[in-house]
Amino acid sequence: MRDPVRVDADSGVRSQERKRSLLSRLRRDYPVLLLAIPGLLVLLAFQYYPLWGNVIAFQDYQPFLGTAKSLWSGFENFSVIFNGDPEFLNAVRNTLILTAIQTVIVFPAPIVVALVLHSLLSNKLRQLVQTIIYLPHFMSWVIVVAVFQQVLGGTGMINNWLRGHGYDPIHVIGNVEAFRALLTSQVLWKDTGWATILFLAVLSQIDRALYEASAVDGAGRWRQTWHVTLPGLKPIIILLLILKLGDSLTVGFEQIVLQQQAVGVDASEVLDTYVYNNGILGGNWGVAAAVGLVKSAVALALVLSANKIAHRFGEEGVYRG
Repeated sequence: MRDPVRVDADSGVRSQERKRSLLSRLRRDYPVLLLAIPGLLVLLAFQYYPLWGNVIAFQDYQPFLGTAKSLWSGFENFSVIFNGDPEFLNAVRNTLILTAIQTVIVFPAPIVVALVLHSLLSNKLRQLVQTIIYLPHFMSWVIVVAVFQQVLGGTGMINNWLRGHGYDPIHVIGNVEAFRALLTSQVLWKDTGWATILFLAVLSQIDRALYEASAVDGAGRWRQTWHVTLPGLKPIIILLLILKLGDSLTVGFEQIVLQQQAVGVDASEVLDTYVYNNGILGGNWGVAAAVGLVKSAVALALVLSANKIAHRFGEEGVYRG
């Protein structure tokens, strides 16, 4: 049996060693820590301090009274969620449908583009294509929506050409049935090229010897892609899927708001626009905050669950643990 006095002495020594180690690291890294202070202050001011605003989800919030003097209402603001408010349920339905469509179509698109670009033998052609498909990412949604209206609108380029050649115009902008396809095509055009950067970076790190060994074994281009390229992309694909789940309930707020008037609220309302329309425009601040809080909680639960599943399949995921 160990001497309790000896055990306490050993623990005290280890504690002092940890303190000295911490102080030595602080003295060694203080220039870097000083450089990190401005970024930390910005993070605290614009990311963590605003979290206090979630308290209005439990208040009958009045802007002229502030959070300190507004009356507490408990869970009354959550009634739109628990009681199945029709407008809220419509926003949830549209959000889930758009999320499913964009996960199935938009998420794989950069992978396909990266594989195609990676297969190009000409570096000049690859750089030219990369430059062209990256450019839309740097445009604001205002410009993107305007471009699509100029091309697909009632008096746009395509419909003017159709009228000039005796054909009936195509009704796309303002068409409720085509709205989801329009949103998806806009996201594809704007963000696919930029998202390929990550996949191209991972592809460049795959050992060329693996391709040479598979070629010696008789594997063609397709088998090399299936057995070498895709396994090399697997970790980054799983990581981005987990992050996508965390962002799954956030669907293009600015993109939809700019086009919502043309198709109406029933077809275009999502959770973010519901919060905007009821909170900012409608003055129901508590309800908007409650919906936003529940959305964030669900997103966190999705990320934690997906990360746990990734661990079960032998991947690191977003974090270890």
